[in-house]
Order: sequence, then C-alpha cells, then structure tokens
Amino acid sequence: MGWAGFLSMALFRLPLLMKSRIRFCKLLGCGKNGTFDIHPDWRQWGIITMQPVATGATVTNRVLYGGFISGWWHFFKCEVYTMLLEPLEGHGKWNGEEVFGQLPRQSGYEGKIAVLTRATIRLSRLKNFWKNVDGVAAKMHRADGFITSVGIGEMPWIRQATFSIWQSKTQMKNFAYKMHEHADVIKKTHKEKWYSEDMFVRFRPLASFGTLHGADPLHAG
Repeated sequence: MGWAGFLSMALFRLPLLMKSRIRFCKLLGCGKNGTFDIHPDWRQWGIITMQPVATGATVTNRVLYGGFISGWWHFFKCEVYTMLLEPLEGHGKWNGEEVFGQLPRQSGYEGKIAVLTRATIRLSRLKNFWKNVDGVAAKMHRADGFITSVGIGEMPWIRQATFSIWQSKTQMKNFAYKMHEHADVIKKTHKEKWYSEDMFVRFRPLASFGTLHGADPLHAG
C-alpha cells in the first residue's frame, strides 16, 4: 500500500512537531536494497527522532510518536520496527547541526552497534556517487558481522543515508576500512569532494520491538 506511506510523509509532520519532547525529527523514504539505492521502495518508510526516554519506562510507538501515527500504522496493518539507540561516537552535521550532540570520534564500546552514514551529494558528483555505491552495497551484505541495513533519504538521489547494524564495532570497521572496495570509495569521497555535507554516527542499541521483514534483526538467530 505505497500510497498510504507516501501520504503519511505529509500527514505525520504536524503531530511530530507538536510533541515538545522531540528535539530532532526526519521523515524518510527508503531504497529498495537496504542501502544507498537509486530506486525508491514505495512500501517502506522511516522516521528518526531524537528524544529523551526515561530509564525503565515502558516504551511504545504511541509513547514515541503519539496516537495519530501509531493509529495510522495499526489501521493500515503496517509492519513496524522500532529501535531505541544511544549515540556513542561520530562526527559531521545534518542540515548544519550536530543533531545528536557533541560526540567523541571514538569510544571504548565494542559490542553490537548501529551505524548511520548520511550525506548530501553535490549535483556535480551525482554520477560518480551512483556509479560506485552498488558494488560496495553488495559486499556489505556479505561482510562478516553484518546483521541488516536500511537505505534512507530525505530527498531522492541527493540526500542519502544508510542505517546498518553489526555484531560488533570491530567487524564493522573491518568492512569499512579493510575491504578495499569500500576503502577506495571513502578515499574518492574526500579526493573528489562528493559531499557538501556528511555525517557518521555510531549508536549502542538499547531496545527494539516490532519486526522488519518478519523478524527482529537485532535478536534474530
């Protein structure tokens, strides 16, 4: 039911803006293959919010997003997957802001980890970007320690992000910096100045509920 998801991107803005506890919020489209993808998936959509959650509190989608949004998902029988995350380390800005606060570039955390990589691609570098990402995406899905990923974006083809989950930070870094295809792309992004803005943040998964493609990937297997 792609039209319901598309319509929700317009209708969800007001109820999210009305929740004073939400410090940052983005409504996002998704790519088809779980990472940067030129082809949108009209049946999958995402929300990122930054808001406080009390320790030990019972958290539901109604608590996080309000009755209208949770009711919409229930009415249309949507599959919904929610993760609660703690920002640990990273750098960069989103629309000119450090939306997750001032973070260290590295921390001592080594457990299961979620990663958000986001960029605004320069119009003059769009061809270079899309020519290089497909091969890296295919390698990531087969990388040691990879759990799952979702391609998300604010604007098709230009403002893109990948949210991925890994068994450990070491395994994620082995893919990012030791797999030569990915390392080559990182070098090109800097040398050829592909991005006008970028951000890279790692998170500790705190909790999850719901399903993504029929399972909770954080606890699968």
